[in-house]
Amino acid sequence: MQLTRYTDYALRTLIYLGVNDGRNCTIPEIADRYHISRNHLMKIVHQLGKAGLIDTVRGRGGGMTLGRAPEELTVGEVVRLTEDNLNIAECFDPLTNQCQITAACVLSSALARSLAAFLAELDKVTLAEIIKPEKALATLLGLDGATTDRLPR
Repeated sequence: MQLTRYTDYALRTLIYLGVNDGRNCTIPEIADRYHISRNHLMKIVHQLGKAGLIDTVRGRGGGMTLGRAPEELTVGEVVRLTEDNLNIAECFDPLTNQCQITAACVLSSALARSLAAFLAELDKVTLAEIIKPEKALATLLGLDGATTDRLPR
């Protein structure tokens, strides 16, 4: 299974906001740090905002911050929100399934259990755990001067 870039960028955005703990960050800033498309990131930020995972403020001095505490955000929640299609095999989608053996197939149930286990593991991982190496993350993102209380100085 491979997650889409959309999900990858959503997770990176949340990591960036988590490391910047409470500071308003902008789409251009995040896009520049990760070398990703601003237009693509705008769509992601819109979805994260609609879901309440981030708070956004428009206009001059605006930006975005986490909408919830990092301990309350799980990777599984983000993956479910951002992945359009978790159908890991054709038979997972009843509208497009053309497989003749679906009714007797044992493989599909094994794959379903695997997907459930995958998501269950991601549900155990919080954003707080992912941003734990804050100092290293801040350094890699060029944020050594970031104004966050949680970063060791």
